[in-house]
Amino acid sequence: MDVKTGFFYLFSVVLLLAAFRVITARNTVHAVLFLMLAFSQAAALWLLLKAEFLAITLVLVYLGAVMVLFLFVVMMLDLNMDSIRKGFWRHFPLAATIGALVALEMAAVLMGGFRVAEEPRVAAAAAGAAQAVPYSNTKALGQLLYTEYLYPIQVAAAILLVAMFAAIALTLRQRKDTKTVNPADQVRVRARDRVSLVSLAATQKAAAPANEEKQA
Repeated sequence: MDVKTGFFYLFSVVLLLAAFRVITARNTVHAVLFLMLAFSQAAALWLLLKAEFLAITLVLVYLGAVMVLFLFVVMMLDLNMDSIRKGFWRHFPLAATIGALVALEMAAVLMGGFRVAEEPRVAAAAAGAAQAVPYSNTKALGQLLYTEYLYPIQVAAAILLVAMFAAIALTLRQRKDTKTVNPADQVRVRARDRVSLVSLAATQKAAAPANEEKQA
Protein backbone atom coordinates (compact mmCIF):
# COMPACT_ATOMS: atom_id res chain seq x y z
CA MET A 1 0.00 0.00 0.00
CA ASP A 2 1.50 3.31 -1.07
CA VAL A 3 1.25 6.66 0.68
CA LYS A 4 -1.66 7.91 -1.45
CA THR A 5 -3.74 4.85 -0.62
CA GLY A 6 -2.92 5.23 3.08
CA PHE A 7 -4.09 8.86 3.06
CA PHE A 8 -7.26 7.81 1.22
CA TYR A 9 -8.17 5.28 3.90
CA LEU A 10 -7.27 7.74 6.68
CA PHE A 11 -9.44 10.55 5.29
CA SER A 12 -12.27 8.12 4.51
CA VAL A 13 -12.34 6.68 8.03
CA VAL A 14 -12.33 10.14 9.63
CA LEU A 15 -15.04 11.27 7.19
CA LEU A 16 -17.30 8.33 8.05
CA LEU A 17 -16.79 8.75 11.78
CA ALA A 18 -17.49 12.50 11.59
CA ALA A 19 -20.63 11.91 9.48
CA PHE A 20 -21.83 9.32 12.00
CA ARG A 21 -21.29 11.74 14.88
CA VAL A 22 -23.25 14.44 13.01
CA ILE A 23 -26.45 12.41 13.28
CA THR A 24 -25.77 10.94 16.74
CA ALA A 25 -24.45 13.97 18.66
CA ARG A 26 -26.96 15.31 21.19
CA ASN A 27 -25.48 18.81 21.19
CA THR A 28 -26.30 20.72 18.01
CA VAL A 29 -23.08 22.76 18.21
CA HIS A 30 -21.04 19.55 18.38
CA ALA A 31 -22.98 18.21 15.40
CA VAL A 32 -22.10 21.31 13.37
CA LEU A 33 -18.43 20.98 14.33
CA PHE A 34 -18.41 17.32 13.28
CA LEU A 35 -20.01 18.34 9.98
CA MET A 36 -17.19 20.85 9.42
CA LEU A 37 -14.69 18.04 10.08
CA ALA A 38 -16.49 15.85 7.54
CA PHE A 39 -16.33 18.60 4.91
CA SER A 40 -12.60 19.09 5.50
CA GLN A 41 -11.96 15.37 5.00
CA ALA A 42 -14.06 15.39 1.82
CA ALA A 43 -11.93 18.29 0.53
CA ALA A 44 -8.81 16.23 1.25
CA LEU A 45 -10.26 13.36 -0.80
CA TRP A 46 -10.90 15.77 -3.67
CA LEU A 47 -7.25 16.79 -3.52
CA LEU A 48 -6.19 13.14 -3.77
CA LEU A 49 -8.36 12.84 -6.89
CA LYS A 50 -6.57 15.91 -8.37
CA ALA A 51 -9.73 18.02 -8.27
CA GLU A 52 -8.16 21.08 -6.69
CA PHE A 53 -10.90 23.50 -7.67
CA LEU A 54 -13.63 21.41 -6.04
CA ALA A 55 -11.55 20.98 -2.88
CA ILE A 56 -10.85 24.71 -2.56
CA THR A 57 -14.51 25.53 -3.29
CA LEU A 58 -15.65 23.08 -0.62
CA VAL A 59 -13.35 24.68 1.95
CA LEU A 60 -14.14 28.30 1.05
CA VAL A 61 -17.89 28.00 0.50
CA TYR A 62 -18.97 25.40 3.05
CA LEU A 63 -16.33 25.65 5.77
CA GLY A 64 -15.74 29.36 5.36
CA ALA A 65 -19.29 30.62 4.93
CA VAL A 66 -22.14 28.15 5.16
CA MET A 67 -20.97 26.21 8.21
CA VAL A 68 -20.02 29.38 10.08
CA LEU A 69 -23.54 30.67 9.37
CA PHE A 70 -25.03 27.40 10.61
CA LEU A 71 -22.95 27.61 13.76
CA PHE A 72 -24.06 31.16 14.55
CA VAL A 73 -27.71 30.32 13.84
CA VAL A 74 -27.62 27.21 16.03
CA MET A 75 -25.94 29.09 18.89
CA MET A 76 -28.37 32.03 18.74
CA LEU A 77 -31.67 30.19 18.21
CA ASP A 78 -31.42 28.02 21.37
CA LEU A 79 -33.16 25.07 19.71
CA ASN A 80 -35.35 22.78 21.80
CA MET A 81 -34.04 19.32 20.93
CA ASP A 82 -36.84 17.52 22.78
CA SER A 83 -39.45 18.84 20.35
CA ILE A 84 -37.19 18.08 17.37
CA ARG A 85 -36.71 14.45 18.43
CA LYS A 86 -40.46 13.83 18.61
CA GLY A 87 -41.62 11.36 15.98
CA PHE A 88 -38.13 9.90 15.47
CA TRP A 89 -39.20 6.26 15.70
CA ARG A 90 -42.24 6.92 13.52
CA HIS A 91 -40.04 8.00 10.60
CA PHE A 92 -37.20 5.58 11.37
CA PRO A 93 -38.36 2.73 9.03
CA LEU A 94 -38.49 5.03 5.99
CA ALA A 95 -35.12 6.59 6.86
CA ALA A 96 -33.54 3.16 7.39
CA THR A 97 -34.87 1.94 4.03
CA ILE A 98 -33.47 4.95 2.17
CA GLY A 99 -30.14 4.59 3.98
CA ALA A 100 -29.91 0.90 3.09
CA LEU A 101 -30.69 1.71 -0.55
CA VAL A 102 -27.94 4.35 -0.69
CA ALA A 103 -25.49 1.92 0.97
CA LEU A 104 -26.29 -0.79 -1.62
CA GLU A 105 -25.77 1.67 -4.47
CA MET A 106 -22.40 2.76 -3.07
CA ALA A 107 -21.38 -0.88 -2.58
CA ALA A 108 -22.30 -1.65 -6.20
CA VAL A 109 -20.20 1.26 -7.42
CA LEU A 110 -17.22 0.31 -5.26
CA MET A 111 -17.32 -3.34 -6.31
CA GLY A 112 -17.47 -2.33 -9.97
CA GLY A 113 -14.25 -0.34 -9.63
CA PHE A 114 -13.17 2.97 -11.09
CA ARG A 115 -11.50 3.71 -14.39
CA VAL A 116 -8.72 6.24 -13.95
CA ALA A 117 -8.00 8.27 -17.05
CA GLU A 118 -4.42 9.05 -17.92
CA GLU A 119 -3.24 12.61 -17.97
CA PRO A 120 -3.19 14.29 -21.40
CA ARG A 121 -0.03 13.89 -23.39
CA VAL A 122 1.14 15.91 -26.37
CA ALA A 123 3.71 15.18 -28.98
CA ALA A 124 6.93 17.10 -28.68
CA ALA A 125 7.51 19.56 -31.51
CA ALA A 126 11.18 18.77 -32.07
CA ALA A 127 11.66 15.15 -31.06
CA GLY A 128 8.18 14.00 -31.93
CA ALA A 129 7.98 11.82 -28.80
CA ALA A 130 5.09 11.86 -26.37
CA GLN A 131 5.86 13.89 -23.27
CA ALA A 132 3.74 14.52 -20.18
CA VAL A 133 2.73 18.14 -19.73
CA PRO A 134 1.44 19.81 -16.56
CA TYR A 135 -2.35 19.72 -16.51
CA SER A 136 -4.47 22.03 -14.36
CA ASN A 137 -8.06 21.08 -13.63
CA THR A 138 -8.76 24.57 -12.36
CA LYS A 139 -7.52 26.18 -15.57
CA ALA A 140 -9.52 23.80 -17.77
CA LEU A 141 -12.66 24.34 -15.68
CA GLY A 142 -12.23 28.12 -15.84
CA GLN A 143 -11.85 28.04 -19.60
CA LEU A 144 -15.04 26.00 -19.94
CA LEU A 145 -17.04 28.18 -17.54
CA TYR A 146 -16.09 31.50 -19.14
CA THR A 147 -16.14 30.42 -22.80
CA GLU A 148 -18.60 27.63 -23.57
CA TYR A 149 -20.80 28.06 -20.48
CA LEU A 150 -20.56 31.84 -20.15
CA TYR A 151 -24.30 32.57 -20.55
CA PRO A 152 -25.46 29.89 -18.07
CA ILE A 153 -22.97 31.30 -15.53
CA GLN A 154 -24.37 34.81 -16.02
CA VAL A 155 -27.95 33.55 -15.69
CA ALA A 156 -27.04 31.67 -12.48
CA ALA A 157 -25.34 34.80 -11.11
CA ALA A 158 -28.45 36.91 -11.87
CA ILE A 159 -30.71 34.32 -10.19
CA LEU A 160 -28.49 34.28 -7.09
CA LEU A 161 -28.49 38.10 -6.99
CA VAL A 162 -32.30 38.20 -7.16
CA ALA A 163 -32.50 35.51 -4.47
CA MET A 164 -30.21 37.56 -2.23
CA PHE A 165 -32.37 40.68 -2.59
CA ALA A 166 -35.51 38.59 -1.99
CA ALA A 167 -34.04 37.13 1.20
CA ILE A 168 -33.15 40.62 2.44
CA ALA A 169 -36.63 41.92 1.59
CA LEU A 170 -38.34 39.01 3.38
CA THR A 171 -36.30 39.40 6.56
CA LEU A 172 -36.31 43.22 6.65
CA ARG A 173 -39.42 43.85 8.71
CA GLN A 174 -40.49 46.79 10.82
CA ARG A 175 -40.06 46.01 14.49
CA LYS A 176 -41.51 48.00 17.36
CA ASP A 177 -38.88 47.00 19.91
CA THR A 178 -35.98 48.61 18.03
CA LYS A 179 -34.99 52.26 17.91
CA THR A 180 -34.52 53.37 14.32
CA VAL A 181 -33.86 56.79 12.85
CA ASN A 182 -35.30 57.92 9.54
CA PRO A 183 -32.54 59.53 7.43
CA ALA A 184 -35.08 61.79 5.72
CA ASP A 185 -36.07 63.29 9.09
CA GLN A 186 -32.41 63.89 9.89
CA VAL A 187 -31.88 65.76 6.62
CA ARG A 188 -34.95 68.01 7.13
CA VAL A 189 -34.14 68.87 10.74
CA ARG A 190 -33.97 72.57 11.74
CA ALA A 191 -32.16 74.18 14.61
CA ARG A 192 -35.26 75.82 16.09
CA ASP A 193 -36.97 72.43 16.26
CA ARG A 194 -34.21 71.00 18.42
CA VAL A 195 -32.97 73.99 20.45
CA SER A 196 -35.09 76.50 22.37
CA LEU A 197 -33.54 79.66 23.86
CA VAL A 198 -34.85 80.81 27.24
CA SER A 199 -34.27 84.37 28.52
CA LEU A 200 -33.03 84.48 32.10
CA ALA A 201 -32.05 87.41 34.30
CA ALA A 202 -28.37 88.08 34.64
CA THR A 203 -28.51 88.10 38.49
CA GLN A 204 -30.95 86.52 40.91
CA LYS A 205 -31.60 87.11 44.58
CA ALA A 206 -29.89 84.55 46.76
CA ALA A 207 -32.13 82.24 48.71
CA ALA A 208 -32.42 82.89 52.46
CA PRO A 209 -30.55 80.47 54.73
CA ALA A 210 -32.57 77.83 56.49
CA ASN A 211 -31.74 79.21 60.02
CA GLU A 212 -33.10 82.68 59.22
CA GLU A 213 -36.35 81.20 57.89
CA LYS A 214 -36.86 79.29 61.17
CA GLN A 215 -36.25 82.41 63.30
CA ALA A 216 -38.73 84.41 61.21
